[in-house]
Amino acid sequence: MAIKLIALDIDDTLLNSHGKIQDSTKKSLHSALQKGLKVVLCSGRPLPVVTPFLEELGITGDKQYAITYNGSVVESVTGNIVVQMGLDNQEYRHIDKYAQRNNLQYNVLDQNGTIYTSNRDVNRITVVQAWENNAGILIRTPDDLSSDLSIVKVVFVGETEKLDQVEPEVQAEFGQKNYVVRAADNFLKVMNLKANKGNALSQLTRVLGIDPSEVLVFGDERNDVPMFDFAGQAVAMGNGSKAAKEHASFVTASNNNDGIAKALTKFLELEE
Repeated sequence: MAIKLIALDIDDTLLNSHGKIQDSTKKSLHSALQKGLKVVLCSGRPLPVVTPFLEELGITGDKQYAITYNGSVVESVTGNIVVQMGLDNQEYRHIDKYAQRNNLQYNVLDQNGTIYTSNRDVNRITVVQAWENNAGILIRTPDDLSSDLSIVKVVFVGETEKLDQVEPEVQAEFGQKNYVVRAADNFLKVMNLKANKGNALSQLTRVLGIDPSEVLVFGDERNDVPMFDFAGQAVAMGNGSKAAKEHASFVTASNNNDGIAKALTKFLELEE
């Protein structure tokens, strides 16, 4: 069946190693948009951080969509929520107590991208995360905040070796009731059990009346695997992780070597 929707991870997929969108990527995605395809950016970041990339690609209006917070939120690029899946206050308190008891650095984000942490000595990774999200950091405990605060996701942060060590323990503690995923070397995320890029894409395509076989996805990491397993065609970047490549139907060139454009030329028969 013909492709009707393209979903793309952002970091190390849409963006090259310098954090830029390659000209070849812009050209090929513009051609796809001209053909009437939906182009959906999928990120762990909030919409305000994704918006500059959407604008650079010319993806605008209420009929185009983004998947943010690693699948916790599906929304139009103008901010109209289609689906939101968060964590309740009880689970937030559970995570906070666990982090304090085990001396772990963590933070939580609300729908607007505001970062809250009860850590008094804030890890550098949280500071970088806030800078990348154009967000402030509020030092707050769960008791300092409203019980109806909508927590979109929790992020344990730290150096790679530290998260390698604690990841199995966090999975054991929270994995039964939540979706726990290592999104990158310095981020271990805990979200609503139903919140992943694959489920978000499933719900969006259901709303749009698009079949999974009509979906083409691009990614590079473990948190992209759920959408790889959902879509009819899954493309792993050449720079991607072993897990991503194992779940892909096609491995393209790296994010620095026109990987997206080359794959779109193959699947959409675009002119090079």
